[in-house]
Amino acid sequence: MVDHDNKNLLEILEHIHPADLDYQEWCSVGMGLKEAGFTASDWDNWSRRDAGRYHQGECFRKWESFRGTANPVTAGTIVQMAMDRGWLPERDPGHELDWDDIIGAKDELVVIDKNWIEGRDVTEPEKWNPVDQLIKYLETLFEASENVGYVTASWEKDGRHLPSKGSCDRTAGQLIEQLNKCKGDIGAVIGDCNPEAGAWIRFNPLDGSGVKNENVTDWRYALVESDELDIDKQNAIIRELELPVACLVHSGKKSLHAIVKVDAGSYEEYRKRVDYLYNVCQKNGLKIDTQNRNPSRLSRMPGIMRNGHKQFLVDTNIGRENWHEWHEWIEGINDDLPEPESMESVWDNLPDLAPPLINDVLRQGHKMLLAGPSKAGKSYALIELCIAIAEGKKWLSWDCAQGKIMYVNLELDRASCLHRFKDVYTALGWAPNNLKNIDIWNLRGKSIPMDKLAPKLIRRAQRKNYIAIIIDPIYKIITGDENSADQMAHFCNQFDRVCSELGAAVIYCHHHSKGSQGGKRSMDRASGSGVFARDPDVLMDLIELELNEDLLKQEENKAVCGACIDHLDRYSKTWEDHVSQDDMCSEKAMLATCDKYLLGDQHKGLKAAISKARKAVQNRSAWRIEGTLREFPKFPPVNLWFDYPVHNVDIVGSLKDVELEGESPPWKKNFTKKKTPEERKKEKENALETAFEACSIDEQVTINSLAEYMGVTDKTVRSRIKEHGGFWVDDGEVGKK
Repeated sequence: MVDHDNKNLLEILEHIHPADLDYQEWCSVGMGLKEAGFTASDWDNWSRRDAGRYHQGECFRKWESFRGTANPVTAGTIVQMAMDRGWLPERDPGHELDWDDIIGAKDELVVIDKNWIEGRDVTEPEKWNPVDQLIKYLETLFEASENVGYVTASWEKDGRHLPSKGSCDRTAGQLIEQLNKCKGDIGAVIGDCNPEAGAWIRFNPLDGSGVKNENVTDWRYALVESDELDIDKQNAIIRELELPVACLVHSGKKSLHAIVKVDAGSYEEYRKRVDYLYNVCQKNGLKIDTQNRNPSRLSRMPGIMRNGHKQFLVDTNIGRENWHEWHEWIEGINDDLPEPESMESVWDNLPDLAPPLINDVLRQGHKMLLAGPSKAGKSYALIELCIAIAEGKKWLSWDCAQGKIMYVNLELDRASCLHRFKDVYTALGWAPNNLKNIDIWNLRGKSIPMDKLAPKLIRRAQRKNYIAIIIDPIYKIITGDENSADQMAHFCNQFDRVCSELGAAVIYCHHHSKGSQGGKRSMDRASGSGVFARDPDVLMDLIELELNEDLLKQEENKAVCGACIDHLDRYSKTWEDHVSQDDMCSEKAMLATCDKYLLGDQHKGLKAAISKARKAVQNRSAWRIEGTLREFPKFPPVNLWFDYPVHNVDIVGSLKDVELEGESPPWKKNFTKKKTPEERKKEKENALETAFEACSIDEQVTINSLAEYMGVTDKTVRSRIKEHGGFWVDDGEVGKK
């Protein structure tokens, strides 16, 4: 929580509108103010902003009931409410970081420096033609056939003039026609209004049967209104932000009403766009009245007098042309991308490459994905890697740099995770000399999407000098649809953010898609979008090997021989002098040797050791790890035994010729069962879908890219797309229907 001087609390409170709060939240504001030393009048003045629910004297009555508790509501609650609604504290350049600070990220969406903005004068029109004002407003915002809601009648409460329900039974065309015939008498068309109160109009078209949000027929405009700055400052900020304003209306008092084009296709989209619009305005110094969010909101009607002042059109169609153009401009002007650099300027002074983290595989500050099916022991492999980096030892076949590492545990409960680390240390036979190099962040049950997790991770890791961050597994923090290329590209960008902010490698694991994987390339086995395989600098893919009975018997024989040798070494120093190398590889010969050299109690434990060795072989699985590398040459596949809980490299080559699970050897391929037409059609459809997903990493999928990926002609691709029926083709570009 950010601490603030109490004198600033009322200013912070201005970012919270009482109409947005439920009763308990409203009471919490009162409690927080009282705890911070403010008065009931401060609470009452703020509460008056919610005219619909405000009752004279209620704040003072409730204030006396706030007696204090052991756990009082404090000013911090008010600060958090404001932050939840888009308020951000202003920071000095050298401030101490808060728990929720985002490190290294600039404040987005800021276009102008509100401290240096110069006002732009707004003057009342000298030639006053009320009818022309209203007609121009209607022509700018509405189609002739659209119903318009407006209010001229009002009622008074506590000295304020409030609008009544009003009318919505006429179209813009009907109103314009009648206004053109009224000879300057607006009241004859829309009804006379109280000259002290003025009149109001709704800026979105209605269905003619009511004036609620559900009666809005097109979510075309939103209202931006702020009465906390001088009019000239409001005018300047609205124009500097280049808001796509259809009509800018002076309220006749102390605010401008900007009718902003949001062009939403649904109410849900309208809400999102208005939230974005208000967020941009708030960050650029235009404090918005947030109760104006709803699409059926009333705004001030131009062409009307209000308490001796004119409600008039200041301007129309200013700023950007439409919402999309403005949104792209706001996003683009805030980029912090580097400028292009000339190759000539760096040719003789190239920057140093990042040092290796895993020799010949991964550099420090880069990304690595470990993919595999659920039974591959991926988590154990990552724990092995974590320990290897902490101790500066070899992981599988590769030497590792030594340094500090964070392991982000998203799946296991804390106790299970810690025990796994100890079990792996024990199975590897390594002394835990550098446990200080391993930090574990246990987040089971507390994981959040990666775009929210990244800044929190960066904050915790900023000063720890980690050389690697391991995230296990990523399905717990995926943001969006894992089959969507654009959503997964956004998700993977969070890993880049962690790498660049911390200078550490990010290593994470993901699961294979369903079905047999032996016939696929290693890059296409990971579940979801092809982004997963193509985004990281290193893809390490684990796939299971099919073990036959002969190989298992051979391995069982080795294990039994090993158990016998261990017992013989324990009790005899001369047995090797009388046993040949061939006999040492024979289970039968070694059992006979044990009978000869082990006497009496020396046999104890041998039977149990042999049984344990046989069981270990029966429980082990075989795997092949393949790599797709961006920075180093491709390495030959490495074969592994997964002897729970660790992976051991097959040094002797027992697995060299073993097939991948689901992959047939070449001599079998000509004798496979003939496929039915339905099976061949399904196979072609699957091949096309796989190719489309793989090519979607380049955002635009074309006939040429599909043909290149599938190894067929453009004509064949077009034919298969036509047969599939689920894709469209437009000028060589391909997309899903």
